[in-house]
Amino acid sequence: MEVTGKIKMIDQTKEVGSGGFKKRDVVVTTDEQYPQHILVQFVQDKCDLLNGFQVGEPVKIDINLRGREWTNPQGETVYFNTIQGWRIAKAQADAPAAQMPPMPAAQAFAPATNLNEEEADDLPF
Repeated sequence: MEVTGKIKMIDQTKEVGSGGFKKRDVVVTTDEQYPQHILVQFVQDKCDLLNGFQVGEPVKIDINLRGREWTNPQGETVYFNTIQGWRIAKAQADAPAAQMPPMPAAQAFAPATNLNEEEADDLPF
């Protein structure tokens, strides 16, 4: 899966917990009728992938969806989802739309010779 848009925010790398777990967040704003601000998290050695990018830059991020289950001290089970990035690249400019070849002049077509006026015609025009 992938997310494409412009970088709105790049956070600093943060170390979480005592085990040295590193994470770094980036927010990408999609380019659609109703733009979405998507938080994507890079972890461990993938945090450094964001170093070459700046706010406002169009990017494509390859992602995985991650889900976790956690039981709080009251015994309630809670679920969390994370969008985790594993690759980021500058978005390519849209390729120009394919151009239709020009229509040949009417003289290039031979006139129809096999017309039968008595044959039923079911076309509505």
